Amino acid sequence: MYLASFFRALLTYDFIQYALVAGIIVGFLAPIIGTIVVIRRLSFIADTLSHFSLAGVCIGVFLSKLINWKVFDPLFMGIVFSVAGTFLIERLRGFYKNYKELSMPIVMSAGIALSGLFISLSNNIDSKFTSSLLYGSIYSVSVGNLITIVIIAAVVITFLSLMYKKIVTLCFDEVYASVSGINVKLLQLAITVILALVISLFIDIVGVLLIASLMIIPVASAILLGDSFKNTLVCAVAFSEVSLLLGFIISFHANVTTGPVIILINIFILIVIMIFKRIRTNVKKEK
Repeated sequence: MYLASFFRALLTYDFIQYALVAGIIVGFLAPIIGTIVVIRRLSFIADTLSHFSLAGVCIGVFLSKLINWKVFDPLFMGIVFSVAGTFLIERLRGFYKNYKELSMPIVMSAGIALSGLFISLSNNIDSKFTSSLLYGSIYSVSVGNLITIVIIAAVVITFLSLMYKKIVTLCFDEVYASVSGINVKLLQLAITVILALVISLFIDIVGVLLIASLMIIPVASAILLGDSFKNTLVCAVAFSEVSLLLGFIISFHANVTTGPVIILINIFILIVIMIFKRIRTNVKKEK
């Protein structure tokens, strides 16, 4: 009954169709990038770039009100800041060669401070808009947003397809990657820029506070089951898409924000897999 009513609404309303297509694309990209990020031990960078991207969106809102230009899309500024954040992190890592992880809290702090400042400077920003930035508002995805998502998704998938072997080599053995002729620095920067682009897409889907969760938690579940990079990737995508579709259906009927529901389903899947792993380990010990 619930499923039937959801699909009736899906066939009736354009905004639900846009939201679902955007969600499926992001649900596919998130765990792929997340797998690379987790294996590269860069999980915290997703949070960092999301907060810096939020600063871009807030500045974009401020500028659109300042120049009274309604055509201006604040999401574009979010993309610019997200990509700029990757270069800023790399520059700071150069200053702190023995403490490279310091670069991320510095950039995140700058993003949070700028966001707070420009939210206060932008008069008439309602609480609904602020809430959508923090927790997502997937049903607000427009045709323009969807076109941007499709273009960036095509770029990301093309890059990952062409560089798959090099990326796998870099993930598991950076020294061997360097010796075998791979430009490690350039490839790392390219991966981080791709991560920034994908993160900028997530703001409308799940919001700034939940971006890292969408990327990391399906991978955390998949690592417990996958016995290879490829298997982990496939499992992570499967968990991500299942949680996304269930999140859509549940949030639609419960009339709650979709992003948090998707994340909670991901966490539920992770807990179930952990219990399954523990039971299987205990059974093996008994034998």
